[in-house]
Amino acid sequence: MTGGTNDEDSAAHRPPDTAQTDYTGAIYGSLLAASVVVGASTHSEYPRLQLVLLLLCTGVVFWAAHAYANFVGDRLRHEPVTRHEIWDVCAREWPIVQAAVLPAAAVAISPLLNLGPRGAAWLALGVAVTQQVMWASAAVLRAGASRWELVSVGTVNLALGLIIVAVKAALQH
Repeated sequence: MTGGTNDEDSAAHRPPDTAQTDYTGAIYGSLLAASVVVGASTHSEYPRLQLVLLLLCTGVVFWAAHAYANFVGDRLRHEPVTRHEIWDVCAREWPIVQAAVLPAAAVAISPLLNLGPRGAAWLALGVAVTQQVMWASAAVLRAGASRWELVSVGTVNLALGLIIVAVKAALQH
């Protein structure tokens, strides 16, 4: 055995996840929101309201696309989709929309912080990356991850967010 616990030991120390919380949509939605901010703000100065609406509408469209893809997948397995399943899938994918709310709110309150459109975009991007790292960390903590797993997941998610930040910085120059 090298450096750490094996999978059996690690799994034995993890609490059961009785609520079955899935953070996938929140993590994905945060990355999506960061990407929207970069795409919208690198080539032109989007007015705040447009950026807020773009963030929220993109979240809703991707939520609907993910839910629809789930239904198509069920149909491909020749399983009928019930109303209950539709509600379950829509609820499960809803964090994609929720992840757009904080970056949109950051843009909306940016005038209170005396930020111009560029500053508002950077604030929204920072919020999106921060919540992405936080959701990923919450997911592994909920699963009973070790400190090493928590640091690893946090680092990977921060790296993904920083790649988006680097793209924004590079495109603005």
